[in-house]
Amino acid sequence: MRFMKRNFKLLVVLVLMAATACSFTTKNFDDPNKDKLLIDLITYVLNEGHYDAKNIDDEFSKGVYDKYLSSLDGSKRFFYQKDIEEFDKYKEKIDDQIKNKEISFFDLTYQRLLKRSKEAQDIYKKILAEPFDFSKDETIRTDYSELPYVSSKKELKERWKQQLKFSTLITYHDKKEDEKKKKEEDPDYEMKSDEELEKDARDVTLTSLNEYYDFTDDLERKDYFALYINSIVERFDPHTFYFAPQDKDRFDIAMSGKLEGIGARLQKKSDNITVMEVISGGPAWRGEELAEGDQILKVKQEDEEEPVSIVGMRLADAVELIKGPKDSKVTLTVRKKLMGNIEEITITRDVVEIEETYAKTAMVDQGDQRFGVINLPKFYFDMEDYDARNAASDIKKDIIRLKEQNMDGLVLDLRNNGGGSLKTVVDIAGLFIEEGPIVQVKSNGKRQEVLSDEDPSILWDGPLVILVNELSASASEILAGAMQDYKRAIIIGSKQTYGKGTVQNVIDLNRWLRSNEFGDVGALKLTTQKFYRVNGGSTQLEGVKSDVVVPDRYSFVDIGEKDQDNPLPWDKIEPANYNEWEGLTNYEGVISSSKQRMESNKQLQLIEDHARWIKKQSEDDSHSLNFEEYAETALRNKELAKRFDSIKNYKTNLTYRSLPYEKELFVNDTILEEKRDRWHSNLSKDVYMEEALHVLSDMMNSKKENGKLAKVED
Repeated sequence: MRFMKRNFKLLVVLVLMAATACSFTTKNFDDPNKDKLLIDLITYVLNEGHYDAKNIDDEFSKGVYDKYLSSLDGSKRFFYQKDIEEFDKYKEKIDDQIKNKEISFFDLTYQRLLKRSKEAQDIYKKILAEPFDFSKDETIRTDYSELPYVSSKKELKERWKQQLKFSTLITYHDKKEDEKKKKEEDPDYEMKSDEELEKDARDVTLTSLNEYYDFTDDLERKDYFALYINSIVERFDPHTFYFAPQDKDRFDIAMSGKLEGIGARLQKKSDNITVMEVISGGPAWRGEELAEGDQILKVKQEDEEEPVSIVGMRLADAVELIKGPKDSKVTLTVRKKLMGNIEEITITRDVVEIEETYAKTAMVDQGDQRFGVINLPKFYFDMEDYDARNAASDIKKDIIRLKEQNMDGLVLDLRNNGGGSLKTVVDIAGLFIEEGPIVQVKSNGKRQEVLSDEDPSILWDGPLVILVNELSASASEILAGAMQDYKRAIIIGSKQTYGKGTVQNVIDLNRWLRSNEFGDVGALKLTTQKFYRVNGGSTQLEGVKSDVVVPDRYSFVDIGEKDQDNPLPWDKIEPANYNEWEGLTNYEGVISSSKQRMESNKQLQLIEDHARWIKKQSEDDSHSLNFEEYAETALRNKELAKRFDSIKNYKTNLTYRSLPYEKELFVNDTILEEKRDRWHSNLSKDVYMEEALHVLSDMMNSKKENGKLAKVED
């Protein structure tokens, strides 16, 4: 399954988010009649509301079939060829199943996966009970999509053995290298034998598989059914997605950066629910009783007499008990990590803000010029109350604070920003221009709507640079594209941004039901519109092309919209009426100067070489299972990689600092201070930020006196 491939560290969740790392949980979802209702309801909403509704026919069916089986068994180590032949009868009939509200294909695959998964437990345990022979000349292909399904149990065991052997070989090699290091550092150190190291490496692999099965054992039929549903809806486009009820909660939290609970991140390991992190500023952090590593054994609500044991409970269910509304109390029975003693800790739940969600700001001096930096991770907003904290209001406050510190120019960092609220984009863009169109939105078969900034005031009319990369998507592309069209900002970054030019709305499926005996049926994130730049061009597939293109580690990786399944096509519409901003007299000259600096920048040349090397390495899917050959290849790659070591050692002479209001927070929040120090340290090594500041300096020198921003034409 897709989630089966995830690193187990991703099982960490926000305790208050009521969701596991798996994206498919809801309650009361094991009734086949509810499954049928859900399929019927979702396909109706898709056909009525999707921007580009698909014909649910045999071709559609084949696409769902391939996607679903790949999600269930992408490594091809569960199903046999005979299973696939049995499944193949449905390959062109899923469309009929959907129309007739039948789920026999899902039931067949689900039951078969449970059976094969159970059989595999015995296989991997027996394999890992015996030492591996790393002297044999064997190879493994790690592009599992090219592998055939096995035809016998013998072949299945061999496939498992190869995959487990490869995993163990990697760990074994690393442990041998660690032993050499220890011996070099301490000549008296007694190195472990190869036999001991091989056993240790097998134990690591065994533990990983056991943890994996701990995780999958917690999954229920409803989790797999939600996966099946998403194999259907994702055939419409990559961004249409079904949210089971608890996943909708998680989506809301991701968009707002806020939640209600105790403020801790949890992980389930074996049968124990363990605190992985206490969130800075949250109620658990303020109470100073709950700590990282503590195990939560029982949960008691304030209106209940007896606590509920959560040992062995599904992580999502344990989270559901621990989270709760603001001002309510919960008592946790906890085994402390340090002393091992059992304590009861009562915590008053509160609104917890996830600091990593929000914009952060710094100042930096370059010569006699003072520049501001704002990093915006996403265009966050509260889905129930837009006037609550959102990206636009925070950016506005940050710019005011920066101006109070006599800022000369501003860098807005949108790298890795995957998007968010369309309204926040318009509001943020309005901080930099007078009245004018920001983005055009078009529904299927309807005329486009122009979303404009209608506030003639300008908060910041000085030099502006926007940093982007291949992971800047959606709302990031709207803002960058608008500022580029107006020539209000210079865009520095990847050849193009992600290329997501579609708008999604989250539809509460419950509102379509007159009566509902099944409980909450979740929500559907549905692509309903496409957006276009004010120049008329879509960002779909093509993204925003940077004014100054700089290489980065993603330069040769297939991660954009064009590399996804079923993306909507690119097109264009009529441009909106707008005038370019006239505040910069030498726009092209500033860009030209930056390009010249970039072309001669040895650090960037090295980064591009590294990106090409990584791409080449990733394309090699054949690996030796012979230790000597593997070690020789690893050593060769290590030597080749040494030339790229200087990338992480790059350092500018720039020092970044927090604003006065934030320094006051550090008095009581040392964790926040540590996070900011780490961010500032990374900025001082950031060649892209360094160039952004150079561009700001050039823009200041080219600034036209009394320049005015663009206005909408009459």
